[in-house]
Amino acid sequence: MAGDFELTTEDLQVVARYVAESAAEVLPIFAAECPDDPRPRLALDAAWTFVESGRRTKLQRVTSLDAHRAAKSAPSEVARLAARCAGDAASAAYLHPLLNAAQVGHILRAPATVARIAELLEGDGEAALDRAVSRATPELIDVLRRYPVVPVGQSPVASLMSTLDARLR
Repeated sequence: MAGDFELTTEDLQVVARYVAESAAEVLPIFAAECPDDPRPRLALDAAWTFVESGRRTKLQRVTSLDAHRAAKSAPSEVARLAARCAGDAASAAYLHPLLNAAQVGHILRAPATVARIAELLEGDGEAALDRAVSRATPELIDVLRRYPVVPVGQSPVASLMSTLDARLR
Protein backbone atom coordinates (compact mmCIF):
# COMPACT_ATOMS: atom_id res chain seq x y z
CA MET A 1 0.00 0.00 0.00
CA ALA A 2 1.65 3.26 -1.13
CA GLY A 3 1.58 6.30 1.11
CA ASP A 4 3.59 8.33 3.58
CA PHE A 5 4.35 5.36 5.84
CA GLU A 6 3.71 1.63 6.03
CA LEU A 7 0.25 0.40 6.90
CA THR A 8 -0.18 -3.37 6.74
CA THR A 9 -3.31 -5.44 6.37
CA GLU A 10 -2.83 -6.48 10.00
CA ASP A 11 -2.77 -2.79 11.01
CA LEU A 12 -6.02 -2.24 9.14
CA GLN A 13 -7.57 -5.25 10.84
CA VAL A 14 -6.62 -3.83 14.26
CA VAL A 15 -8.27 -0.53 13.36
CA ALA A 16 -11.35 -2.19 11.89
CA ARG A 17 -11.77 -4.35 15.02
CA TYR A 18 -11.57 -1.28 17.27
CA VAL A 19 -14.11 0.64 15.20
CA ALA A 20 -16.42 -2.37 14.87
CA GLU A 21 -16.40 -2.88 18.64
CA SER A 22 -17.49 0.73 19.04
CA ALA A 23 -20.24 0.41 16.45
CA ALA A 24 -21.50 -2.78 18.07
CA GLU A 25 -22.13 -0.83 21.29
CA VAL A 26 -24.68 1.44 19.66
CA LEU A 27 -26.13 -0.55 16.77
CA PRO A 28 -29.05 -1.72 18.96
CA ILE A 29 -30.15 1.93 19.19
CA PHE A 30 -30.56 2.12 15.43
CA ALA A 31 -32.15 -1.33 15.27
CA ALA A 32 -34.74 -0.37 17.90
CA GLU A 33 -35.75 2.76 15.99
CA CYS A 34 -35.50 1.27 12.50
CA PRO A 35 -36.09 -2.47 12.87
CA ASP A 36 -36.77 -2.97 9.15
CA ASP A 37 -33.56 -1.32 7.94
CA PRO A 38 -30.68 -3.83 7.82
CA ARG A 39 -28.09 -1.51 6.25
CA PRO A 40 -26.09 -0.61 9.38
CA ARG A 41 -26.10 -4.25 10.53
CA LEU A 42 -24.81 -5.32 7.12
CA ALA A 43 -22.05 -2.71 7.33
CA LEU A 44 -20.98 -3.95 10.73
CA ASP A 45 -21.04 -7.52 9.44
CA ALA A 46 -18.83 -6.44 6.51
CA ALA A 47 -16.39 -4.87 8.96
CA TRP A 48 -16.18 -8.12 10.91
CA THR A 49 -15.68 -10.04 7.66
CA PHE A 50 -12.63 -7.88 6.95
CA VAL A 51 -11.34 -8.25 10.52
CA GLU A 52 -11.54 -12.02 10.21
CA SER A 53 -10.28 -12.44 6.64
CA GLY A 54 -8.01 -9.47 5.99
CA ARG A 55 -9.56 -9.14 2.52
CA ARG A 56 -10.90 -5.77 1.53
CA THR A 57 -13.69 -6.12 -0.96
CA LYS A 58 -16.43 -4.11 -2.54
CA LEU A 59 -18.63 -5.34 0.32
CA GLN A 60 -17.02 -2.94 2.81
CA ARG A 61 -17.35 0.06 0.49
CA VAL A 62 -20.94 -0.63 -0.53
CA THR A 63 -22.23 -1.40 2.95
CA SER A 64 -20.44 1.62 4.41
CA LEU A 65 -22.17 3.93 1.95
CA ASP A 66 -25.49 2.19 2.57
CA ALA A 67 -25.16 2.61 6.35
CA HIS A 68 -24.42 6.30 5.89
CA ARG A 69 -27.52 6.57 3.70
CA ALA A 70 -29.52 4.86 6.45
CA ALA A 71 -28.19 7.47 8.86
CA LYS A 72 -29.61 10.25 6.70
CA SER A 73 -33.10 8.77 6.92
CA ALA A 74 -33.01 7.83 10.61
CA PRO A 75 -35.73 9.40 12.76
CA SER A 76 -33.50 10.69 15.59
CA GLU A 77 -30.03 12.05 16.14
CA VAL A 78 -28.93 9.04 18.19
CA ALA A 79 -30.14 6.62 15.51
CA ARG A 80 -28.32 8.66 12.85
CA LEU A 81 -25.13 8.59 14.89
CA ALA A 82 -25.43 4.85 15.51
CA ALA A 83 -25.87 4.13 11.79
CA ARG A 84 -22.84 6.30 11.00
CA CYS A 85 -20.76 4.24 13.44
CA ALA A 86 -21.63 1.10 11.52
CA GLY A 87 -20.71 2.79 8.25
CA ASP A 88 -17.43 3.92 9.77
CA ALA A 89 -16.71 0.34 10.84
CA ALA A 90 -17.06 -0.94 7.29
CA SER A 91 -14.94 1.87 5.88
CA ALA A 92 -12.13 1.40 8.43
CA ALA A 93 -10.64 -1.19 6.08
CA TYR A 94 -9.85 1.71 3.75
CA LEU A 95 -7.77 3.83 6.12
CA HIS A 96 -4.97 5.41 4.08
CA PRO A 97 -1.33 5.76 5.17
CA LEU A 98 -1.27 9.51 4.64
CA LEU A 99 0.10 12.13 7.02
CA ASN A 100 -3.27 13.79 7.22
CA ALA A 101 -5.15 14.27 10.48
CA ALA A 102 -8.44 13.68 8.64
CA GLN A 103 -7.44 10.01 8.34
CA VAL A 104 -7.64 9.72 12.13
CA GLY A 105 -11.40 9.94 11.74
CA HIS A 106 -11.31 6.38 10.37
CA ILE A 107 -9.86 5.31 13.71
CA LEU A 108 -11.55 7.55 16.29
CA ARG A 109 -14.79 8.94 14.89
CA ALA A 110 -16.88 5.88 15.85
CA PRO A 111 -15.72 5.67 19.48
CA ALA A 112 -16.13 9.45 19.78
CA THR A 113 -19.62 9.09 18.34
CA VAL A 114 -20.43 6.44 20.93
CA ALA A 115 -19.43 8.98 23.59
CA ARG A 116 -21.66 11.59 21.94
CA ILE A 117 -24.59 9.18 21.97
CA ALA A 118 -23.95 8.61 25.68
CA GLU A 119 -23.96 12.37 26.23
CA LEU A 120 -27.31 12.66 24.47
CA LEU A 121 -28.91 9.72 26.25
CA GLU A 122 -27.25 9.85 29.66
CA GLY A 123 -25.86 13.37 29.94
CA ASP A 124 -22.24 12.20 30.12
CA GLY A 125 -19.88 10.49 27.66
CA GLU A 126 -16.93 9.92 30.02
CA ALA A 127 -17.70 6.24 30.60
CA ALA A 128 -17.84 5.67 26.83
CA LEU A 129 -14.50 7.44 26.40
CA ASP A 130 -13.05 5.31 29.21
CA ARG A 131 -14.25 2.15 27.44
CA ALA A 132 -12.69 3.33 24.18
CA VAL A 133 -9.38 3.98 25.92
CA SER A 134 -9.42 0.61 27.68
CA ARG A 135 -10.18 -1.23 24.40
CA ALA A 136 -7.27 0.40 22.58
CA THR A 137 -4.52 -2.16 22.13
CA PRO A 138 -0.84 -1.21 21.90
CA GLU A 139 -1.09 -2.07 18.19
CA LEU A 140 -3.95 0.38 17.70
CA ILE A 141 -2.06 3.12 19.52
CA ASP A 142 0.98 2.42 17.35
CA VAL A 143 -1.13 2.93 14.21
CA LEU A 144 -2.71 6.09 15.67
CA ARG A 145 0.69 7.60 16.47
CA ARG A 146 1.70 7.38 12.81
CA TYR A 147 -0.84 10.12 12.08
CA PRO A 148 -0.85 13.79 13.04
CA VAL A 149 -2.81 14.81 16.12
CA VAL A 150 -6.45 15.59 15.45
CA PRO A 151 -7.17 19.32 15.72
CA VAL A 152 -9.94 20.36 18.08
CA GLY A 153 -13.12 20.41 16.05
CA GLN A 154 -16.24 22.47 16.45
CA SER A 155 -18.87 19.73 16.42
CA PRO A 156 -19.48 17.68 19.56
CA VAL A 157 -18.17 14.50 17.88
CA ALA A 158 -15.05 16.29 16.60
CA SER A 159 -14.39 17.66 20.08
CA LEU A 160 -14.76 14.21 21.62
CA MET A 161 -12.51 12.76 18.92
CA SER A 162 -9.81 15.27 19.85
CA THR A 163 -10.19 14.39 23.54
CA LEU A 164 -9.93 10.69 22.76
CA ASP A 165 -6.91 11.27 20.53
CA ALA A 166 -5.11 13.08 23.36
CA ARG A 167 -5.98 10.36 25.87
CA LEU A 168 -4.70 7.58 23.62
CA ARG A 169 -1.41 9.21 22.67
